[in-house]
Amino acid sequence: MSFKGIGIKYFALAIAVIAIVAGVYLTFFHSIGFEKTTATIVSVTELPKDFEDEEAKYDVVVEYTVNGQKYTEKLDYYSPSFEAGKMIDVRYNPENPAEVHGGSGFGIYILIAGVVIAAIVIFSIVRGKVSLKKIKETNNVGKDAFYAPTELGEERKLYFLTDLGTPKYGHRIEDASHNVLYEAKMTKFTMTSPFGFDFIDHEHNKTTAHLVGHEEETDWNSLILDNHYTLTFDGEDIWKHLKRNSIRVDSTLGGGSDKLIGTNYVIYHNDVEIARVETTSQYVHEEDAEEHKIAKAVPVKGFFRIWTRAKDLEVLFVTLVAFARTGATADNGGNRKTLFNTLKNS
Repeated sequence: MSFKGIGIKYFALAIAVIAIVAGVYLTFFHSIGFEKTTATIVSVTELPKDFEDEEAKYDVVVEYTVNGQKYTEKLDYYSPSFEAGKMIDVRYNPENPAEVHGGSGFGIYILIAGVVIAAIVIFSIVRGKVSLKKIKETNNVGKDAFYAPTELGEERKLYFLTDLGTPKYGHRIEDASHNVLYEAKMTKFTMTSPFGFDFIDHEHNKTTAHLVGHEEETDWNSLILDNHYTLTFDGEDIWKHLKRNSIRVDSTLGGGSDKLIGTNYVIYHNDVEIARVETTSQYVHEEDAEEHKIAKAVPVKGFFRIWTRAKDLEVLFVTLVAFARTGATADNGGNRKTLFNTLKNS
């Protein structure tokens, strides 16, 4: 699983638990039976780096006296405040005074860091659940079908684009004149909770709030390069959301208008074909593609050319957001099975 979305929550919680356990041990158990004394820092020496960008490490040597005998030993931790001649508290083993620890200070720092990380993750989860509950109540999620029946009209050619170069990337559908007809603008960026989005239908002057989860990648009946790509949409797996709302996508591998070898889609709503879609380069408009001609054009995730008869673009837009953000090539999240050069679409 990739370390994004729910994956990074698990990862952060694991780090927090390890830090808390280590902090408790170092603070309360590491020096049980040890006695406290004052030591003088003799030297602080930076160790040679194996790599240029490696974090600096230091040897700290301290001197202290036990029962009239002086001991000069290496300390087991370093603080940026350390300098030669400084007096610090240490703990030594009375049965073996040469065994010395730096007290409980370092353990307390680790313990506090673990608690803070855990608190941030828990707060994020709680806040995410509150936001999700509000979204579900507003959008009537889980009660009825989410989308109104599709009405068909004259076919028009449209273009789906994805923002690049920013973590707060969104999506939009444009017409041939570059007028934005439908778009998703991110309203809340977070590392551990679903992103907040406003889905804006400019043709009908309607805005709907949604929570779009981080992309997840997991092994799924792997054969060479067959993985499962998904995200959540208002708390529901996007592919289940599409199926629940009677959205079906047929995928084929072929050449597009720019002779790109990419994935083509036919999108159905309630078994009615509403759009034909082809993957393009990042220059979806023909004039832009011609202006930015490169030696060998390649398909880019999140950019599509569309032929649709749907009057309302909401169903089409949500479906294309699913493919644009996950990079999946089938409506169950399956990636292309390269061994057989086919699409897993069952």
